[in-house]
Amino acid sequence: MSEKAISARGDLKLSNITKSYGDFTAVNDLSLVIPEGSFFALLGPSGCGKTTTLRMIAGLEEPTKGSISLGATDITDTKPYQRPINTVFQNYALFPHLTIFENIAFGLRRRGIKDVDSAVSKALDLVELPHLAQRKPTQLSGGQQQRIALARAIVNRPALLLLDEPLGALDLKLRRQMQIELKWIQKEVGLTFVHVTHDQEEAMTMADTIAVMNEGEIEQMGSPADLYDNPETAFVANFLGQSNLIKGTVTGNDGANQIVDLFGQKISLQKNRSHAVDNSIYAGIRPEKFRISRLETATSGNVLTGGKVEDVSYIGVSTQYQVMMPWGQELMVFEQNDDGVAPFSVGESVNISWEPIFTFGLRGDEDAEAGTEVNPDEDLDEE
Repeated sequence: MSEKAISARGDLKLSNITKSYGDFTAVNDLSLVIPEGSFFALLGPSGCGKTTTLRMIAGLEEPTKGSISLGATDITDTKPYQRPINTVFQNYALFPHLTIFENIAFGLRRRGIKDVDSAVSKALDLVELPHLAQRKPTQLSGGQQQRIALARAIVNRPALLLLDEPLGALDLKLRRQMQIELKWIQKEVGLTFVHVTHDQEEAMTMADTIAVMNEGEIEQMGSPADLYDNPETAFVANFLGQSNLIKGTVTGNDGANQIVDLFGQKISLQKNRSHAVDNSIYAGIRPEKFRISRLETATSGNVLTGGKVEDVSYIGVSTQYQVMMPWGQELMVFEQNDDGVAPFSVGESVNISWEPIFTFGLRGDEDAEAGTEVNPDEDLDEE
């Protein structure tokens, strides 16, 4: 087997990949380039096609159409064990009868490497668990097992490391800690990481580039900041964080801005942040970009008047307000609890304002609820 293994390196390129099962298309004409040495995330809800895409990269599924290449080498028809690719799964899949040292050494020994001590020690040091070398997997916590699975994959120095919901089995606090450590490990070893997750925070914490998938296609791809601050579709706006989407009409231009009428109140929106195709538009604003103020307080920027506080939730770092607007829409406002704003009470009349630069514009014919019905904690075994 070892003599057939390929040693390709370089960017991972998926060209017009389609995967169909009978009448159902799991992945539809997907093309993307993942640069060598980057941390790339495929993000989306259950059933969006992200795990199928990962399995095609690993060689566990065959594309119905399209090709996959690593650098200059086409690996579309290459067997999984011949590809310079390792995968870390959610369930870790450690060998229970082997010590931690032998678990990590397994791939090296299989490739005929006799002296494994140095490589295994380095991998254990990298995940900060050298003291556990002689234990068995059952004697380790979930977080420790996760690190050992990572060390076992990294020790082989693959061109590509695939992470399939690798932190899904960990509790929240440990998951957040591991997110930061995984990112650090990726920078240290310089391998290409491709990470599949339904957890938006996980993707935004770790990845250089995120591809948001929906129904077998890439809805939008970019840096975490690009996707969050300037989503191009309602699905991306709602799936990555929370958004207030207000229906409006483009009524004119003012230099670099569009003038938008929101139920009789005018706001401005930068043209380069508008994805509307005609005069029908949704103005989008993230809840934390809003400022809430009493009616008599002077405000600047974009202002919507006539709001009424319907609900107040204190959540420590911020207070969340639901504000009912005159046209019958509830807007969500997050105010930092930093003594800058006195708390508001249910029933108070308020204005909402924000800087025009924080507005993004979406097509007016979109479904404003797209991406909101996704439950981020759903069971993700079926993909």
